[in-house]
Amino acid sequence: MNFADASARLQIASDLVYRYGKRIGDDKMQLLGAWAAGQREKGVAGMDSLGRQLPAIFNAAALRAAPQSQPLVRDVWLPGIQVMAARLDEGSARGLYLAAQGGHNAESHNHNDVGNFVVYGDGQPVIIDVGVETYTAKTFSSRRYEIWTMQSAYHNLPTVNGVMQSAGRNFEATEVAYRAEEGAAELRLNIAKAYPPEAGLKAWRRTLRLDRAANVVEVRDRYALSQPSGQISMTLMCARRPVEQSPGRIALDGPPLPSGPVRVEFDPRQLTPRIEEIAIEDNRLKHSWGERLYRLLLVAERAPQEGEWSIRIRQGR
Repeated sequence: MNFADASARLQIASDLVYRYGKRIGDDKMQLLGAWAAGQREKGVAGMDSLGRQLPAIFNAAALRAAPQSQPLVRDVWLPGIQVMAARLDEGSARGLYLAAQGGHNAESHNHNDVGNFVVYGDGQPVIIDVGVETYTAKTFSSRRYEIWTMQSAYHNLPTVNGVMQSAGRNFEATEVAYRAEEGAAELRLNIAKAYPPEAGLKAWRRTLRLDRAANVVEVRDRYALSQPSGQISMTLMCARRPVEQSPGRIALDGPPLPSGPVRVEFDPRQLTPRIEEIAIEDNRLKHSWGERLYRLLLVAERAPQEGEWSIRIRQGR
C-alpha cells in the first residue's frame, strides 16, 4: 500500500524486518524479511543504508537459514492511521485486492488523499496511488500541494465544482467504520471534512467494499451539498489503459491476468467518462510505472444537491 510519499515498487529492509519480527514474536514478519533477503540475492531489491548493513552482517547466517515467503494476509485494519486492506484468500494473490484509507491531511509525508483507495488484480496494479516524484526543495516547501501527485484530483477521489481537498489536521475523515467477514470486507467513512468550505459539502459518505464471492470492488458514494454543484468529477488513476466498451463499461486494457480482465462499471445516466493519458517524465515515477499512466474521470455535469452512485471494479470473463 503505497499511500502518501511511498513508492509503488518497495525495497524492503529485509534484515530490519526480520529482526523486528523476531523481537516481537511475529512469524509473518520474519517470513517476509527472509523472503525479501532472498529477492535481494536474486538482484531484485537494492541495498540498505550503511547503518542497517552493519548490524545485518551479524545476522546474515540466521537470515539465510530462515524460512521465507510472502504472508499475503487476507484482512488488515490499522486503526491508528485508518488503513484497511483485503484480498480474496489468505496466502494468495488471486483476484482483486482492495486497500483504502481514512485519516487526515496533516500526516507525515502527507498527500491530500482522505478516502483514497487502490485495487490490484492477481497481484498487478489496476487502480493506483501514483506515489511521489523525486524529492526537490519544492516537495517540502509551502508549494508542496502545487505538485500534481500530492493533489486529491490525482487520487481516486471526487472533485466538487473544481474544488479539491485541503492540507491540514482539520481536514479529516469522520464516521469511520471497518468490518471484515468471510464474504466481504469494507470501510465506511465520511470525507466531507477533508474539503474546504467552498466545496459546499455537507456530507460525502463513501463505502469501499470487496465482495470476495463475486470478485468485485464496489465504491458507493452518497453526498449532500449546501447548494447545487456545477460539476462533480470522480477520478480513477489507472495503470492500465481505459477503453470504453459500451455505455457504463470501461475495460482496463493490459497484459492478460489469470483471473480474467478488469473493467469499471457505472450508470451512464449519472456519469460520463473522460480519459486522459499522463506522460511520466520523473525518473522515480518511471521506475514504478514506466512511460505513462491514465486518469479516468467519471463526470456528473449537473450534479443534484443530493445524490448517490456506485462504481464497480469487476474481474472475470
